[in-house]
Amino acid sequence: MMTDHQPYHILREKFRRDYRCEPGVIAYAPGRVEVLGNHTDYNEGLVLSAAIDVGTFFACGPRRDGTFRLTAADVDETVEFLAAAPEASRAHPWANYVKGVLAGLAARQPLAHGCDAMFLGDIPLGSGLSSSAALEICAGLALARLYGIAVDPLDMARIGQAAEHRFAGVKCGLMDQISSLFGRNGTLVETDFRSLAVRNVPLGRDVCLLICNTHARHALVDGEYNRRREACEFSARYFATVLPHPVRALRDVSRQEWEAYRGGLSALMARRAIHPIGENERVMQGARLLAHNDLAGFGRLMYESHESSRTCFENSCPELDLLVEAARPIPGVLGARLSGGGFGGSVVVLTQCHAAAAAGAALAEAYGRAFGKPCDARILTPSDGAHVVMG
Repeated sequence: MMTDHQPYHILREKFRRDYRCEPGVIAYAPGRVEVLGNHTDYNEGLVLSAAIDVGTFFACGPRRDGTFRLTAADVDETVEFLAAAPEASRAHPWANYVKGVLAGLAARQPLAHGCDAMFLGDIPLGSGLSSSAALEICAGLALARLYGIAVDPLDMARIGQAAEHRFAGVKCGLMDQISSLFGRNGTLVETDFRSLAVRNVPLGRDVCLLICNTHARHALVDGEYNRRREACEFSARYFATVLPHPVRALRDVSRQEWEAYRGGLSALMARRAIHPIGENERVMQGARLLAHNDLAGFGRLMYESHESSRTCFENSCPELDLLVEAARPIPGVLGARLSGGGFGGSVVVLTQCHAAAAAGAALAEAYGRAFGKPCDARILTPSDGAHVVMG
């Protein structure tokens, strides 16, 4: 149960102490790990991901005035603003995710009062496990309940995405938010980002996911993420002019068509385009392999995915590359790749459960030899998605 999580008890006690009242609502949202399908969501493609067993809690209660008071419990910082007029701020960028969600809810229904709110989680920041989406979703669920606003899960995902776009400056897709909302214990979340059809795919009892956090810099708002997205959109517009069928996104371009027409793009743009095209193929193949319990074949696709990230999309880094290569000879390891936007963060490793602890220790040691300090390695459990815990 989520109420067994230590952050839940710490948050509830701090809320009582700082605000001198009980929270009216508490919601929880997990982080996510992207297992296959990198930068495919905004290309209207396919992703296999999982909600994980670390996440964020958001507690809130009503005020009698129109003030919104928000505290980040981990750093003990508080901001205040008018609930009816949230605006992005450079002074406290962590608050922008909640402000953006509040703006999305207020667009659906006027807010009748202010709010005292506080959040705390155990997702390692900068790890590529989407602490930002977890914050957006748990804030959205809690505030929607507090203000009596009905929002279905896909619309809640869109509200979180809009918060990233308009308040945090990251033009993300919907993968992080959908993964956090639609997770189910022991399964991967397969999402078609054109139809937004979601289904849960069993991962298998004999394997688990190991996450290795490099602590390498992972700041997508610096622009690299947005530049990759712009390259994909540019390439899609090009293919729309040369292919005999409609092209709305790179989802509509096959590898064979890319081979035939890539000469009309610069070498850089062609490399950028083939990454999500190939990733869509790998997700479709990966889902078939999971259905036949071919976990070794699925692991090979993870290695292929990372190589494409490294050479075509160039969203890897030396720290991530070292871990992926170090994983290959370790007994029991089936596959490894970067997870999330890239440019730092974490590597996700598919390993047989009995070998997970030894594999994590070996990877931490290999990373320490290369970079002077071991990476953090922990076993992740595909877990249930976001929900209201109290209220």
